[in-house]
Formats: sequence, structure tokens, C-alpha cells
Amino acid sequence: MSRGMEIEIYADVVCPWCYVGKRRLEQALESYDGDVTVHYRPFQLDPSPAPEPLPLLDALAAKFGGRERATQMAEHVTQVAAGAGLKLDFHRAIAANTFDAHRLVAWATARGRAGETVEALYRAHFSDGVDVGSRAALATLAGAVGLDAAEARAFLDSDERAADVRAALAAARQLGVTSVPTFVLAGRYAVVGAQEPETLLGALTEVEQREAAA
Repeated sequence: MSRGMEIEIYADVVCPWCYVGKRRLEQALESYDGDVTVHYRPFQLDPSPAPEPLPLLDALAAKFGGRERATQMAEHVTQVAAGAGLKLDFHRAIAANTFDAHRLVAWATARGRAGETVEALYRAHFSDGVDVGSRAALATLAGAVGLDAAEARAFLDSDERAADVRAALAAARQLGVTSVPTFVLAGRYAVVGAQEPETLLGALTEVEQREAAA
């Protein structure tokens, strides 16, 4: 196509369906011959503070009515994720406020490491049992994707990008984003949920055709 496709992904790095959706989009793009540019937009499933590390299953049990229900939900999404080639370990995952993680993504984006940073955050939370609400842990992750860990820690300890992330979170609410992942194609077509790669590929192709005809 003559113009690159802009894809905005509204997601939270502690959202398992967002992780699945990201991977399924990547699988769809393997069969898509157009140029794309992916932008990561912040969304918080739970903006409340997390004063101390708490096992994710405990947090889910409190939110969804007990340990049995939380375990059932975790097992279901773990099976779905495995089908996309992802390993989720809810028994290791730690509940976290993700505001600083979104700040780190914004900082990494300016340094050309957005995709690697987002992937590292998902993997850290869902597979490695890392507290992604910890600034020290976030700085270590930054170092692991080729950024300067000390510089990242100094950034995280400042207020830099905080206003930008708050504005982006507010913009998502104003756009009506209430469920994630939400993929916005070409700035005006929304696909909600961790859709199958074939569905996402079909959406990309349809939007490309509509944009070409516009």
C-alpha cells in the first residue's frame, strides 16, 4: 500500500489478554504485506496504589470472589496464551500498579526501544515473577533491553513523563476505551479484544482497502 498503517494498542502490561492480543497481532503481521507502525498507548486496569507486593492470585481472589474463581480464570487464560506460544505463571506473578511501567515505555519509545520494553514487561510480570511496580526492577528491565539502567532509574525517580502518561490515560477514557486490548487502526477503526490472528489480519486488510478508497 502507498501509506503505512498506524496501529495504536491500548493495553496494560499486567493484562494477560493484552499480552495474548499483542502476540496475536504479531502473528497476523507475519502474513500482512503492508507497512505498519505500532504505537503503545497506556491503560490501567487498576489505578489504585499497591503499597506492598501482593501475589496476583490473592489480588484476583479478593476482586473476583474467592481463590477458586481466580484460579479458574487464571487457568483459562493460561491455556489460551499457550496456544499463542506464551507461558503465563500466575503463581509467580505479583500485583502491581503500572503507572511507572507506562512511564518507562514512554521513555523507551523516545529511545527506539518501545516494542522490546513492552515485551520485557509482559514477560517479567507473567513469566518471571518480577514486581513491575518496582522502580528498581523496571530499571533492571530497561538495562536488559539495551537501555542504560542507571539512566532509567534516575528517570523513574523523577516526575518526567508523568504528566504525559496521565494525559494519555485521560485521552483513552475520552475516546471511550474501557476494555483492553483495544487496537485502533489508521486512527479511526477500533478492534477490541485479543482477537485471533486471522481476525486481525482481516481487519488490517479491510482498513487498508477503505483507506485506499478514501
